[in-house]
Amino acid sequence: MRRGTRGEAVRDVQARLASLGYSVDPNEHGEFGPSTEGAVRAFQQRRHLLVDGTIGEHTWDELVEAGYALGDRVLYLRVPYLRGDDIRALQAGLNMLGFDAGKEDGILGERTDRALREFQKNVGLPLDGIVGRTTIDAIARLRPIGPGPGRAAVREGEALLQLSTHLNGARIALEAGHGFAGSGPTGPTGLAEGLASELVAQALAAELRMRGATPLNIWAERAGTPSDRARLANQQNADILISLHLNAHDDPSAEGACTFYYGRDDWVSPAGHRLADLIQEALTTRLGLRDGRTHPMSLPLLRETRMPAVHVEPCFITNPREEALLRDPSFHEGLARAMADAIAAYFSPSDGFRPA
Repeated sequence: MRRGTRGEAVRDVQARLASLGYSVDPNEHGEFGPSTEGAVRAFQQRRHLLVDGTIGEHTWDELVEAGYALGDRVLYLRVPYLRGDDIRALQAGLNMLGFDAGKEDGILGERTDRALREFQKNVGLPLDGIVGRTTIDAIARLRPIGPGPGRAAVREGEALLQLSTHLNGARIALEAGHGFAGSGPTGPTGLAEGLASELVAQALAAELRMRGATPLNIWAERAGTPSDRARLANQQNADILISLHLNAHDDPSAEGACTFYYGRDDWVSPAGHRLADLIQEALTTRLGLRDGRTHPMSLPLLRETRMPAVHVEPCFITNPREEALLRDPSFHEGLARAMADAIAAYFSPSDGFRPA
């Protein structure tokens, strides 16, 4: 749904936005007009989504999840996993009480289930893994203090301080944007994002392999959703994940590099944040790319992976100068070396990052 769409589905979206406190002009009832688009953009910005003012699959899923408050429904481990803001509230409460529910991603998976059962055991409740009124009341009675770093954030921070793995032997999942060579936005001379990101991914895989790491090509089948690729990275026990994409804009002068890590309005991944900062620093200091900074974002691939994950956009495919760079194999190699140096620094935090 986008500007100009009409019908019952638009009324549903407007009702959901209004229930979350976003203002929609009553004169637009059932019509996707400017105030509806503004409310959608505000919702997307608050949720750290791609801000485009349209209701695609990802924004719709987030809008549905945002409608759940803890206590609205009974929660338990099932497949496919339950998702929603009620689960994020549960994870936050458990983490603040010292039970490691994992990153606060709003997905009730195995780690959250283990933390829930550990909590039930500690307070003398039946170990059924069911979050009903009794369990919710027990969490509320203990009054978890927040906001602040809960168990999951502290665990990630401690893991970073104690990180002693080296790049040699590390398992690094690589994902190329859009999954096949002819897809995605195209540059002024027709270079597609899918092809350019795949060439960069191949160069990075070669560089990592030369340094003794094990690159895992999770876009190999040229199919599947970001959630499918997240599952594949989880199944292959990757240490980190690097998702390579390219930016695009209607203004051909837009340029520069951005790197994203998992984050919501009240929680970010410390490990993902550090990895993103290191990669962004390498791209800007080594290659002279304009610094578009690092940002928290709730993309499915960042949200659903169990390992630290980043989404890297080193250039704008729509910028003529940067599109020309993306056609140059020596630029691919430079990107690969810069990112490999940053990844090596991540695995050896005592060494830090020293631009060459």
